[in-house]
Amino acid sequence: MSDEELIVAFALTRLDHPDLDLEEIAALLVRRLGPDRMLDMASQNLADRGELRGPLFAAAAVERVMRVVLTLRDAP
Repeated sequence: MSDEELIVAFALTRLDHPDLDLEEIAALLVRRLGPDRMLDMASQNLADRGELRGPLFAAAAVERVMRVVLTLRDAP
């Protein structure tokens, strides 16, 4: 999702919910976009902040690899 598309989606969500504050609108938009887009935005945010190389993100990636490997290993 481009920055322009994100702004349009945010504006449309704000029109639907004018009583919410900006952070609540952003949270609502993220929930509407779903888990895949949420992950994309979170990783882009970490990359923008220079924190993508942080140990927590690497640990989450390692956990994912292990989860897949162990699931496939234990599959019937």
